[in-house]
Amino acid sequence: MTISVAVSGASGYAGGEVLRLLAGHPNVTIGAITAHSNAGSRLGELQPHLHGLASRILEDTTVENLSGHDVVFLALPHGTSAGIAAQLPEGTIVIDAGADHRLQDASAWEKFYGSEHAGTWPYGLPELPGQREALKGATRIAVPGCYPTSALLALTPGFANNLLLADDVVIVSASGTSGAGKAAKVNLIGSEVMGSMSPYGVGGGHRHTPEIEQGLSNAAGEPVTVSFTPTLAPMSRGILTTATAKVGHGVTEAELRQAWADAYDDEPFVHLLPEGQWPTTKSVQGSNHAVMQLAFDQHTGRVIVTCAIDNLTKGTAGGAVQSMNIALGLDETAGLNLQGVAP
Repeated sequence: MTISVAVSGASGYAGGEVLRLLAGHPNVTIGAITAHSNAGSRLGELQPHLHGLASRILEDTTVENLSGHDVVFLALPHGTSAGIAAQLPEGTIVIDAGADHRLQDASAWEKFYGSEHAGTWPYGLPELPGQREALKGATRIAVPGCYPTSALLALTPGFANNLLLADDVVIVSASGTSGAGKAAKVNLIGSEVMGSMSPYGVGGGHRHTPEIEQGLSNAAGEPVTVSFTPTLAPMSRGILTTATAKVGHGVTEAELRQAWADAYDDEPFVHLLPEGQWPTTKSVQGSNHAVMQLAFDQHTGRVIVTCAIDNLTKGTAGGAVQSMNIALGLDETAGLNLQGVAP
């Protein structure tokens, strides 16, 4: 099977990462490559690492240019995808890497994003319970946020197995600067970032908070309350998430480890590391893999799970391609058999 694919937002980090993966996909022909302000530019000027596509000229991001493809990836700013997606044919698989279609609660969308809710699409994190079935044959897919990807992978096995309590979940994540996008910002220039870490979105203000709560609540079957604090780390890509929650009365460390092992032992991209080995962001850089480790703090009665992903790959583009593969009935790992980069 050969499928034609269009990619919007190709001049940005997420769009560039989608193209990097699709360029090595055995079933894909890359059609329209679009941008907005950079339309008319040669892709190689903006994404010089994409050598095989360097001579392609960016087209304007219009419905006309994106139509006529089997799959359309929308790597656009939040609030932008919905209007374009609504005009694309129903039979086209549309994969939104933005936030427009992730949330189930319209009021949460309006509170955190400040515009009208566009509706909810199947969620592109197949490792969550029931999500693979939801993605099979789907023509509309919402790619998870990068922070929620790491947080949900870290804690879902505990909530899905009724091992964790829902009212005291604390998550702290460190992200590379590419998570903030490619637009120039003073706080992201090298002089500000090198050798320094800083928090942001503190006090429940980060837009990914309701998405994390939504996913954990779905797994638990009851509302889960999350305190989420993101931090900016002096690296270009990667997320290291440390998530903690209180365990239920009488739950043992062996039960916790078994739940995580049962959830991920057969997964191609998510790995519970051997005891004593802890995740590093470098080990998953450039790959669609997620690695994690857990510990049981008996003093506080909490489980601590640390998870590392590449925010641009498993956290965005890799999850998008993985979801496309499932929707089309392709090998789930097609185009994603990339290992990490070291040193």
